[in-house]
Amino acid sequence: MQVIIKDKSKNIKIKDVKKLSEFGKAIGLMFRSRENCPAMLFEFSKPTRMRIHSFFVFFKFGAVWLDDKNKIIEKKIVKPFLPSIVPKKRFYKLVEIPLNKKYKKEIKILFKKSNYS
Repeated sequence: MQVIIKDKSKNIKIKDVKKLSEFGKAIGLMFRSRENCPAMLFEFSKPTRMRIHSFFVFFKFGAVWLDDKNKIIEKKIVKPFLPSIVPKKRFYKLVEIPLNKKYKKEIKILFKKSNYS
């Protein structure tokens, strides 16, 4: 599937996004290889400030927290093996984007980062 993220004056399309089941939300990017990994969409029925972690994620990834209209609330590059990452505000959706060649363009636009390693 595709997710369109609204960032101020522009829309950013993220292609090849995997919408996660309840079980998938518990696993996320853990134990995956960076280059073959799709972006992950976590959707919630009501706003939450759920914390995430990057245990057993062996690469950096972009975390983008969204409201119910896909507007960016917060975004961050997450390093491997962090115990807790908590957004400042409540969110409805979270997109985790691996820093890999597949999403190089999107990472550069969202995070102003051209080196994805």
